[in-house]
Amino acid sequence: MLVPLMNATFTRQITPHPFSVTTRKNIPRVTFPIALVALAFGAGGCATPGPLHLYTAVVPTPTVVHDAGGDATTAEVPSFLEKGDTLVGFAYDPFTDHFFLRLAPGDRFRVVDRPARAVKREFTVPALTGTRSGDLAIRPRDGHVFVVHPTQPAVIEFNRFGEFIRTLPLATLNTPPAALAFDSARDHLLALNGGDLSRITTHNLNGQRVTSVALDRAVALTGLAYDPEKREFYAPLARESALGVFDEKGHLLHTVPLRSDSATTLFDVGPRSFLRLF
Repeated sequence: MLVPLMNATFTRQITPHPFSVTTRKNIPRVTFPIALVALAFGAGGCATPGPLHLYTAVVPTPTVVHDAGGDATTAEVPSFLEKGDTLVGFAYDPFTDHFFLRLAPGDRFRVVDRPARAVKREFTVPALTGTRSGDLAIRPRDGHVFVVHPTQPAVIEFNRFGEFIRTLPLATLNTPPAALAFDSARDHLLALNGGDLSRITTHNLNGQRVTSVALDRAVALTGLAYDPEKREFYAPLARESALGVFDEKGHLLHTVPLRSDSATTLFDVGPRSFLRLF
């Protein structure tokens, strides 16, 4: 069940950082009725989804993340990349309204609080040591992050604080997936794969394949996003500075122009939560 929520806070040790780090403790005292709702959800929480937004960042060193809303509103959010940082992966968590920036060499992550325009935390995932780059996707319900395995037809899963959970093989794949997305409505992981026709396979959280669909337009194997409400896939079109929006059968519905070449643009889509409570 979805209920209106207030700003989110996680009580974990924060990695020191030269930028301001938010904990959002300057909120009014929670009223008794809302506290009862929070108690009912235990240590978890939920989010009331709002309009879908498209977030893009041009690699290798974007100074901002571009935010484009479905209502034609636009904004820019500082990326907080430092000198020497190289962005190699990007994902948006609509549950917390945070960006997850994957940094070279591939095992470093910086989490940016979008509404506060501040760094939330940083962490390193030792299981990703030696990797170079790769797409990632987030399961909003529990904040688990899935990253493309560098050598196996599998994903590496860890929580939003960087704690390793498991390596999850993806059934029927013979090579590592090219890009990932998550279907939060049906709790499925989506994997983009190359071949004569680019194909998106859907997997449950045991790694078993549920469905497979071939896309009817050539796409760059650099990113994937998904709108669970409309059941639409977003993938960068090959040889075009645009994202293709595909239906469940893999048919191109329309395109979304990009500021830069699709091969150098990292992106994600997600509903902007109105309010959150944890």
